[in-house]
Amino acid sequence: MIPFASQRGGGQDLATHLMNEYDNEVAVLAQLRGSIASDLHGAFKEWQVQAEDLTRCAKYLYSLSINPDPKQGPLTLDQYMDYIARTEEALGLTNQPRAIVFHEKYGREHCHVVWSRIDAVHGKAVHLAFDHEKLMRVTRAFAREHGLRLPPGYEKSPEKGQESLYDREKQRQTGLTKEDHMRAVTRAWQQSDTAAAFVRALSEQGYLLATGNRPYVLVDLYGGTHALARLIDDKAVKTADLRKFLDKDFPPESLPSVDEAIALVEGHRAAIEREAGQDQKATAVASLRQSQQARRAALMLERTALEARQQANRAALAIGQRGVRDALRHVYLNKRERLTVARRENRPTGLAAFLGRITGVEALRTLLHRRQDAKALKAYAAERLQLRVSQTRAHLHQEQQHQAELVEQGRREKSLTRIERREIAALLRDLRASARSLARGDRDGQMPSLEAIACRDRVTRTRKKVLTPTHRAGEAKAEFESAVTRSPTELPNLLAAFERATQARRARESGDDKRPALDRMARPSIDLDRAGPSPEPGRDPGQSRD
Repeated sequence: MIPFASQRGGGQDLATHLMNEYDNEVAVLAQLRGSIASDLHGAFKEWQVQAEDLTRCAKYLYSLSINPDPKQGPLTLDQYMDYIARTEEALGLTNQPRAIVFHEKYGREHCHVVWSRIDAVHGKAVHLAFDHEKLMRVTRAFAREHGLRLPPGYEKSPEKGQESLYDREKQRQTGLTKEDHMRAVTRAWQQSDTAAAFVRALSEQGYLLATGNRPYVLVDLYGGTHALARLIDDKAVKTADLRKFLDKDFPPESLPSVDEAIALVEGHRAAIEREAGQDQKATAVASLRQSQQARRAALMLERTALEARQQANRAALAIGQRGVRDALRHVYLNKRERLTVARRENRPTGLAAFLGRITGVEALRTLLHRRQDAKALKAYAAERLQLRVSQTRAHLHQEQQHQAELVEQGRREKSLTRIERREIAALLRDLRASARSLARGDRDGQMPSLEAIACRDRVTRTRKKVLTPTHRAGEAKAEFESAVTRSPTELPNLLAAFERATQARRARESGDDKRPALDRMARPSIDLDRAGPSPEPGRDPGQSRD
């Protein structure tokens, strides 16, 4: 059993990786605690918000991968949970939000656990000091108690380093391991006795020699970059010796840059890969999209059910609110009807009615009834207004809840889209690696030759170097104008010109001259006055001096 753990950010990318069903035959979210969302993308987003609002922690997640040894059999669920509990206690992550995902790939089950490092109660991140040492102790104790054997590669070997993520990804893209590259470059080194032969052998193996941050970098057919010295499997070969070996015939300034070399191999690689696997690619992508559609159909059914439920909730709320308003109105009307009946029954008749009209008591009674009715109507209107306000608030609250549900549904659909894109990219990566392996044929991991484009690049650079002007900017124009404005009768001073041309050579050959170099440059060794006067203007230089 080998655990791998790291502190990291990028929760959305991690969630997409964990739920990728193309690279994993089975991907099951077994447990999710400490989040409102029910999926990984939502949970990791919540933990990211907590990290950004409460702390300045950039690596807010702690990711652990538990890989049982297939030769010793799979772990049971209780064993997984036991190891996770031990890890939490050792690292101080007990009761922290976490997610547990089980993967099954090529029949091999393994487990991923992701914790949030953010302690939301205290507003700080859990400090993880010496987590690899603690994890190592937990693993050893767990292995002893459960009778498991730890592989020799659990601890980093001093003789051979562990495979880096870059090398692993390049192997998945190209189908070539780091050992394949080392074998090819070492073979080219051992078969070459000169720098030119070595560079030619590298191009035949599928590498171009370029320059970058280091003087000598290899760019392979697939655009990968490699340090030349690290790919020669010979401890006797030192970087300084390798640079000395190549510097004379291939100085770094004469080599293409890494970007230029990558551009050179892209067209050649595209021509090779264009011929292989177009129909297979289309069929494989269509098959994957069909399986993705089945998964998306379930999510679309959830959206349809959500919209139907929301519509039913809106209708139910509207009917309920209308019923409350009707009930309030009926209560008011019934009360008014009963009051009207009671007033009619208690109305005076006969002499009492006559005396009431004469004395004004009936008018006072009518005025009192009107005031009572107005007061009752005002109370009813106030109660109805309060009811409408409360119902409007309930309606807004329902709409906000529905909008939040739709946003959550949309986020889940975007997360699924992100997962589908990752799966398509993984499929294209595998198809590309398969096509590259098919193009190589039975070449024992050797890439197709790049000798053609390497020779073309060397010829192009040689031509550019020959055709490069030797004059600085403006010098050629100045000499041309001087020649144009010179008098036709004015002849050049050939002796002075010859002296200037040979002065540097005489200075190099006079090794016994002990004078300072500046004196030799300032004072010529030949006295121009004794050498004879310069030819007179207009006289033929070839005329006899009788």
